[in-house]
Amino acid sequence: MKNGKYYIGQTNNIERRLKDHNRGKDHSSKIGMPWILIHKEIFESRKEAINREIYLKSIKKRDRLEKLISRGVEQ
Repeated sequence: MKNGKYYIGQTNNIERRLKDHNRGKDHSSKIGMPWILIHKEIFESRKEAINREIYLKSIKKRDRLEKLISRGVEQ
């Protein structure tokens, strides 16, 4: 989070995804390297994970997103 931004995404292999981002394999996240994992959520299905990703990306206020992440649950 060198650039002060959060990366929100979903994957079935978080360790690999984080390594790929920090190796610069993804152009969109290359600017923020090095990335660190600050929060993760586990879902039963990919559809649930994608819906959660869409919801989190829709949150425009940084403080609201940070509050939600720090609690670990949706309000």
